[in-house]
Amino acid sequence: MSMIANTPELPYYAVIFSNHRTQGDQGYAAMADRMVELAKQQPGFLGIESVREELGITVSYWESLEAIKNWKMCAEHQQAQQLGREQWYSDFRVRVAKVEREYGL
Repeated sequence: MSMIANTPELPYYAVIFSNHRTQGDQGYAAMADRMVELAKQQPGFLGIESVREELGITVSYWESLEAIKNWKMCAEHQQAQQLGREQWYSDFRVRVAKVEREYGL
């Protein structure tokens, strides 16, 4: 996933998920791909950018705080979160931000 998300007119929200992985895949790649596909089906989803390296960072974009809350409460997403806490991440942070300015080429 190397595309820059095409986001709408401002403002919108970003969920920034930074993480350090544990050793081995343990089903992580398949679940991460599934979560992207599931997120794309959620009302209010706007786009996603992700880099999986030593420090993994995924930024998902949303129309509203309510859309973010609904995504967090999605049952399949909650299962993935639990697996993340139990076996895939040695550390992580989730940050939610309101995007009020953007620019680029």
